Amino acid sequence: MSKTLNPVERVASGLMWFRRDLRAHDNAALFQALKRCHALHCVFVFDKAILDTLPRQDRRVEFIRESLVALDTELRSMAGQPEAGLIVRHAWSLDEIPRLAHALHVQEVFANHDDEPAALERDAKVRGKLADLGIGFQTYKDQVIFERHEVLNLSGKPYGVFTPYKNAWLKKVDDFYLRAYPVGKYVKSLVQRPLPYRQAVPSLQELGFESTNLSALHIPTGSAGGNALFEDFFERMDAYQDTRDFPAIKGPSYLSVHLRFGTVSIRQLAATAHARMLAGSQGAQVWLSELIWRDFYHQILFHHPQVVTGAFKPEYNAIRWESGKHAKELFAAWCEARTGYPLVDAAMAQLNQSGYMHNRLRMVVASFLTKDLGLDWRWGEQYFALHLNDFDLAANNGGWQWASSSGCDAQPYFRIFNPISQSEKFDAHGKFIRRYLPVLAKLPDKLIHAPWLASPLELQAAGISLGKDYPHPVVDHAEARAKTLERYAVVKKA
Repeated sequence: MSKTLNPVERVASGLMWFRRDLRAHDNAALFQALKRCHALHCVFVFDKAILDTLPRQDRRVEFIRESLVALDTELRSMAGQPEAGLIVRHAWSLDEIPRLAHALHVQEVFANHDDEPAALERDAKVRGKLADLGIGFQTYKDQVIFERHEVLNLSGKPYGVFTPYKNAWLKKVDDFYLRAYPVGKYVKSLVQRPLPYRQAVPSLQELGFESTNLSALHIPTGSAGGNALFEDFFERMDAYQDTRDFPAIKGPSYLSVHLRFGTVSIRQLAATAHARMLAGSQGAQVWLSELIWRDFYHQILFHHPQVVTGAFKPEYNAIRWESGKHAKELFAAWCEARTGYPLVDAAMAQLNQSGYMHNRLRMVVASFLTKDLGLDWRWGEQYFALHLNDFDLAANNGGWQWASSSGCDAQPYFRIFNPISQSEKFDAHGKFIRRYLPVLAKLPDKLIHAPWLASPLELQAAGISLGKDYPHPVVDHAEARAKTLERYAVVKKA
């Protein structure tokens, strides 16, 4: 059995295991490790259990790799020693962490929580292997403000509806939960890496991957990149409520990928938003709500891991989605941005080209897949999981189940987004559509949302031949809406 570390007890040597927390500042586990160890080594494992399932071009792997180079430099600078950097391994973490901890003769391994079901299972096995070696395993909250059992209702149960959760979250939050961990006070515990572990961060090619268009997209990496984005958003935060729904406007923070990989501190973001909200900023209040949604979905995943494969509301598992060859053809059209609905196709083109999709558009395309095409939400969820730079299981699953009405606090099944009216409302002048669907660029604003309504002369003037240059709609929205209401009737009867 591994020993439990007394809060004030110090050990000779420890190992900090970075995972989805790729920064040195305000890092809960790193702070605890530095404080409790006389000597501390740091490691990141490119886990083959994950990497072997990915395509050979993956922006997320490149983002992680570039962020690790920055983290390695940051650790060396903090320690004031050129070799006090990051040990980076390419292996199965389940085996490598115990092996490395044993080789380094450490007494404790430190890491931050990861509450995804597969990660919890991995950590339980790692804990057991370390225990067999007489090595402890300490983990801490870092990626959310409140986790697991920290925000419960009066009955001691987890919330399943967002608004009361948010109210409880806001009532509980204070400076204690938002303050940063003073990592810098204890950096003297960082030690040089032993000679066998002084290799540089491996290249993409050494990991078996190819370069992507990450740099061409100007996606900043590492803590410096995350901080630069936050500083830029800070100047726009007060207007967030007015700009966040319009994909052609610079409204979002664009910090989601940094939150996913921990290159920014959630405490720093929430503390800033909370302070500005208290000062009267409506934009900060709305943005803070988005951060609270993130906490909410993480606690849903922890308490209800069955959502990974099924509906949060079990009765929705009875829905009969479209299947067969035609369903697969519809799904391919959705994936390949050729549904004939410009806003949907522009959003999917944005995702396919950049790995990013505007939040409003995530709702639009998810509603279209489930309620216009009648396809299983899990198909879309898996496609997003493969292509989103910021893929986070809790948020992605929560968002898809919200759109399909099968999740907690979801939109009612009878509320079905009209892709044309959504386009007219949130991209009125077609600026976003024209960027990602240049073939439609010459259509006037009033026709760009539904090209099939244009006359032959108007299409000719725009240089478009429907069915050749741009597809006809794969479904009629009014007919699809009627079929969806019929499809969801099984839920109403339940």
